Amino acid sequence: MILIGLGANLPSRFGGPEDTLRAAVSTIRAEGVRVVKESSVWLSAPVPVSDQPWYRNAVIAVQTDMGAFELLKCLQRIEGDFGRERSVRNAPRVLDLDLLAYRDVVIEGEGLRLPHPRMEGRAFVLMPLAEVAPRWRHPVTGMFVQDLIEKLPEGQEIEISGGLAA
Repeated sequence: MILIGLGANLPSRFGGPEDTLRAAVSTIRAEGVRVVKESSVWLSAPVPVSDQPWYRNAVIAVQTDMGAFELLKCLQRIEGDFGRERSVRNAPRVLDLDLLAYRDVVIEGEGLRLPHPRMEGRAFVLMPLAEVAPRWRHPVTGMFVQDLIEKLPEGQEIEISGGLAA
């Protein structure tokens, strides 16, 4: 299973953050990536806590013939096309596309770490991931997504906001 996390908390030329996420999914499809399943859109407080706008987050399960590095480059190109500017870590953003998992591949280095190294402690990744892949198992720890959710640190505010379908 290939999993991609989507996030946005600033408006873009497509509209508000939820509109941006929908446009990003359409663009990913246009790149020849088959979207198998989409989560709901989740509204979440920024992590770490700050005064920036709350995020809209989602996860999609996809199929593609692209390798992990090629898919990552595709996602980064889409972010740039949408107006993403990389300034400081955890800055507000028009669009964030994260390759969360690429089948059961484990990669360390060369500009890519799989599975995504910070996904385990983030409700805004795990809650939508559980919607699209409730039996997903972390290839390093062996923990199921539900187990990871139960171990989340306290204080992460998150709720379902809507859907990706237009």
